[in-house]
Amino acid sequence: MSRLPADFTLLQVTPELETGGAEQTTLDVAAAVVRAGGRAIVASRGGRMTDALFDNGGQLVELPMQSKNPLTILGNALRLGELIRREKVSLVHARSRAPAFSALWAAKAANVPFVATYHGVYEARSPLKRWYNSVMTQGAAVIANSDYTRQHILAEHRVDPARVVAINRGVDLVRFDPKAVTPTRLAALRASFGVAEDDRRFKIVLAGRLTRWKGQQLLIDAAQRLKAKGLSDFLIILAGDDQGRIGYRGELETAIAAAGLGEQVLLVGHCSDMPAAYLLADLVVAPSLKPEPFGRTAVEPQAMGRPVLAADHGAVRETVAEGETGWRVAPGDPDAWAEAIAKVMALTPARRAAIGNAGAARARKLYSVEAMCEATLNLYANVLAKGTP
Repeated sequence: MSRLPADFTLLQVTPELETGGAEQTTLDVAAAVVRAGGRAIVASRGGRMTDALFDNGGQLVELPMQSKNPLTILGNALRLGELIRREKVSLVHARSRAPAFSALWAAKAANVPFVATYHGVYEARSPLKRWYNSVMTQGAAVIANSDYTRQHILAEHRVDPARVVAINRGVDLVRFDPKAVTPTRLAALRASFGVAEDDRRFKIVLAGRLTRWKGQQLLIDAAQRLKAKGLSDFLIILAGDDQGRIGYRGELETAIAAAGLGEQVLLVGHCSDMPAAYLLADLVVAPSLKPEPFGRTAVEPQAMGRPVLAADHGAVRETVAEGETGWRVAPGDPDAWAEAIAKVMALTPARRAAIGNAGAARARKLYSVEAMCEATLNLYANVLAKGTP
């Protein structure tokens, strides 16, 4: 158990609470702090996940933390400094770069420990960009969400390795439990997607916001190749919010129509019941074009007992055990993806179930949200006690 002080108050700073792994981790840690007897405050623009924060006992302070405007960042620093003093904040935890500047300055002014989580592998094509990214390494500790991310931090920044701690992102194994999904929920999800109950096609789910690097276009290209080979008994479900990327969504719709895949590829938008979506699937794919720093969309379906195909780079090499819980495929290669999907479709249901069961066992052993939160709270306690992770 963590050794947090009785009057512990955590301030987490994140751009918004709409959707995503960093946002979910923010909520998970806030809930863990409240369960441990502390107070959890989140400074953010807010968003659709705000109610979940409140439900778990957290507090929201609405600030324009998503802004990259230098004047707004400075204004946020002043507001955060006042918040830290008023609420007697014990520790500040930043989860994104622009708000990290505000949080770091405010924490230093108030003489409060600052830590940050590297949720992504940030590109640095210039010294200025590397300096911008390095704000995440300026605190008492840096949390990397995988070993892959930790190695990237050490390669990019001059930082003491002892201050960089890998804490795997956790998966809510209560929520992502096949037994928790009722037939009513599954039926409601089918109806919302427009998938008939008697639809026996091989169902492939890609979960991820509609952004080019998540690989939706690659999957459409692979589907076109499958159909050209005479394999058409499949249904691809692209579940994810376009977050205002109307142009990219339009490109996908055009590509689907041009490939004659209107009956086989569905763009369903944001899905609020991903456990049911994974349970609906025969196969879940994560064809990201860039390396995932963790990639919960390759871990969550494993927890639901579903086999996974994922791009062979980044932290996926840690989270997907090749041939045991799923398979890794050459990134960005639609021919390789078409071939891999065809091989999985050819497997017997029993073989796919065995792969899914192995994935569920591994996810429950390595990636529980409880283990992530306990490690994070222990890091807080160590920083407060010794100033080090």
